[in-house]
Amino acid sequence: MIVVIDFGSQYNQLIARRVRDYKVYCQIEPPDIDIERLKTLNPQGIILSGGPSSIYEKNSPRTTEEIFSLGVPVLGICYGMQFMVHALGGGVAKAEKREYGYAQLKVEQPGELFNEVPGTTPCWMSHGDSITALPDGFSPRAATDNTPYAAVADPKRRFYGLQFHPEVEHTPKGKQILKNFLFDICGCKPNWTMKAFAKEVIAEIRETVGNKSVILGLSGGVDSSVTALLIHKAIGKQLTCIFVDNGLLRLNEGARMKKLFKQHLKMNIRYVNATDQFLNPLAGVIDPEKKRKIIGKVFMDVFEAEAKTITDADFLAQGTLYPDIIESQSAFGGPTSIIKSHHNVGGLPKKMKLKLIEPLKFLFKDEVRKLGLAIGLPEDLVWRQPFPGPGLAIRVIGEITKKRLSVLRKVDAILIEEIRAAGYYKKVWQSFAVLLPIKSVGVMGDKRTYENIIALRAVTSKDAMTADWAKLPHKLLGRISNRIINEVNGVNRVVYDISSKPPSTIEWE
Repeated sequence: MIVVIDFGSQYNQLIARRVRDYKVYCQIEPPDIDIERLKTLNPQGIILSGGPSSIYEKNSPRTTEEIFSLGVPVLGICYGMQFMVHALGGGVAKAEKREYGYAQLKVEQPGELFNEVPGTTPCWMSHGDSITALPDGFSPRAATDNTPYAAVADPKRRFYGLQFHPEVEHTPKGKQILKNFLFDICGCKPNWTMKAFAKEVIAEIRETVGNKSVILGLSGGVDSSVTALLIHKAIGKQLTCIFVDNGLLRLNEGARMKKLFKQHLKMNIRYVNATDQFLNPLAGVIDPEKKRKIIGKVFMDVFEAEAKTITDADFLAQGTLYPDIIESQSAFGGPTSIIKSHHNVGGLPKKMKLKLIEPLKFLFKDEVRKLGLAIGLPEDLVWRQPFPGPGLAIRVIGEITKKRLSVLRKVDAILIEEIRAAGYYKKVWQSFAVLLPIKSVGVMGDKRTYENIIALRAVTSKDAMTADWAKLPHKLLGRISNRIINEVNGVNRVVYDISSKPPSTIEWE
């Protein structure tokens, strides 16, 4: 266990991911964490993250100085280093020259933190303050032209500070530095694997649930599917999955989910066909936010009605992920149970008076996929691209009708089929089609047509926070366009979206 104290860095999740890449468990905690809770976590090391504040500002974030009395190694990064130096009696002041971007790091005293790191190596700086005086016991270990204390250490107490960011790709030897901290200094073992995690979580679920029942809203996405199989392995038929067909799913999606989970995985599933309940109130609605609110409300009504028929249920399971938890708490505040409304089935637990089970709440998306493979979820489902909760409702721009949904389903099926066949399905984060609310003139069979326009969207991303449009081969795009226009009645033009996020979003609505 490594604990990251989050001082508000934009890279806090990245630090945790880097640690986990070495099969060492890592957890992010706010700076106001209680020292007794920290002792209970029993970390083998603590990392103090960077942050946007200056240590000498009145309301700058602080954590308890008792962390320096726990007898465990501490690594301070950027602001975290400045907090450590300041707390232990050193000096921090505004730098004469701010340092942002690349800098050449000159390692003056190699030591354990810089094992296998060259004497001169690039690093990524992002700071306007610098260390002016070191606490007793500390000595400088590396410098840049602008920063004499780019790395400092007190090896006797195992305290280390880095003014640069080792967690980012722009610091080529940053991973090696973190590796040295984890294994050579903290003595961690690389034994945190998804198989070990699954075994531990299944045992916890079994103990928590006992002989009670669990309800889960199964969407068919990666998160809810992994959650479902994990709980099923723990308690079997005590889990009831509710799959709501809202009429906004992809082609044959409902039938595919029923076959996979009920027949193949032998899970207890209730299939609710609520197409009309969703489409009727959506008739004539154009505003995307109104669409989302209608869909959210109807889903809650349908889900709750079905859940009420399961009289012995005490628990509601959700596929909440770690980024959901982190993003739902303030930069410097404590953890909160509030999850953003578009995640899973936000709002249901309080209304239904059920206790929550969130077995994935400390995992990142890529770890969820690894977990899915480890517990035997089919690879096609594990690598399923993200699909929005409102479904095709936000990909049919403008009014939603059964006819327009039918056109988009056929187009979407062709797109996904061709993306898979070309070997690009796993290479892109998302690939989908959008039905536009305008028509264009065309010529088909020597006759004038006035039909629908389809926009294709494919993006590459690691976390959906930023995304770039996918540079798909022109031949592939041409093949997709030809098939759509030839095979789907009502479409005579296909365009490709080449905007990135930001400034655009991934979805159109």
